[in-house]
Amino acid sequence: MVTFAPVDLPACEPGFRPGRLDDEIRGWVASEPMKALVAAYGGSLPDAGLGDLLAWLDAFSGERWDFRRHGRVERDQVEAPAFDAGRTELINAVANALRLVEAAPPPRADYEHALVLGGLGRACLQRSQYTAELVLSGTVRVPELTALGSFRALTETERELPGLDAAAFEVDAIDVGMRAGFDLDRPDRREGAEGEWDVRTYRRAGRPEIHVLAAPSSEPGIRRANTPDTYEFWARRVHLRATDRILVITSPIYVPFQHSDAIRILGLRYRCGIDTIGFDPGRVTVPLAPGATGPDRYLQEIRSGILSMRRLHDACAL
Repeated sequence: MVTFAPVDLPACEPGFRPGRLDDEIRGWVASEPMKALVAAYGGSLPDAGLGDLLAWLDAFSGERWDFRRHGRVERDQVEAPAFDAGRTELINAVANALRLVEAAPPPRADYEHALVLGGLGRACLQRSQYTAELVLSGTVRVPELTALGSFRALTETERELPGLDAAAFEVDAIDVGMRAGFDLDRPDRREGAEGEWDVRTYRRAGRPEIHVLAAPSSEPGIRRANTPDTYEFWARRVHLRATDRILVITSPIYVPFQHSDAIRILGLRYRCGIDTIGFDPGRVTVPLAPGATGPDRYLQEIRSGILSMRRLHDACAL
């Protein structure tokens, strides 16, 4: 059985300073599991500076692990290649060590902000339900939380999920999840520009103030809003302090890249602390989609982690 020791992600504590960041990024991208994965695909990590190492890994992973590059499809539309048992075991072990598999509990109980990240319709429901359980059980105490979405149109398959039959966009899906999880009715306030951005605010006694937003794309007409766009849009609407702690809730498989993006967009600019966790599939009623944790998905999101850490390293060098 193939096993590796767990590898830490870059840390982001309140008052964040990037002094140790390069060492922490190198610790992840040049770890023993990463070396083993690269070797399995015929490569060897170069003995190079961090910038050159990240560029090499970007090119290497883009050639071998980017299954979305043909057609630029969503993650659930990728046609998975076949993997033999040995390769599958190795990929699973590497993904586990690199923090893409296990759901970790929140490292602490008290936060100033919580961010629930959007995604495919199924993930919107899962992450919202898990967040509601954390908050309503008292596991996490937070005065306000925000669900981050976009105006990506839902597919027919997504709209077949419970409660999403009338939803049109990703933001509607995560709104359904938040309203169900926190037993909310109509928003107390709604603002936005149709098809560009949208913010829905809910207030209820005994609940944190809850916001559901669709961020505008930073490249309108070219692509929909992505994770960095939603971080930036949210940050412009709140007053972040260097003493604040933010809890980001996503899916386990996306933790490395979405955590690194959060450090780049929020930690570097506002010096706040950031913890990123994945929801526990065993504690939500909406099951994982078939193939959601297949070896191709892990390879794709290991590449996403490499790209996100490269962007983070480059941002620190500016």
